[in-house]
Amino acid sequence: MKTGTFEEKLAHSKELLEKLMNPEITLEESVKLYEEGLKNIKEAQKLIEDAKTKITVIEQSNQYIEETV
Repeated sequence: MKTGTFEEKLAHSKELLEKLMNPEITLEESVKLYEEGLKNIKEAQKLIEDAKTKITVIEQSNQYIEETV
């Protein structure tokens, strides 16, 4: 799941967690789901970092405009 919104990644992570909580899941399936979950969380964290960067740029631009007005 390379693309998607932060909200979609969060929902997907919850689905993976529910699957991992199934007591009948095999060890191999657990490891695969865990790996997928970590990758998904890493992608979601990247989206958060990108959003923080955009907000910082917007705030700096607004500060510059206010200082020049």
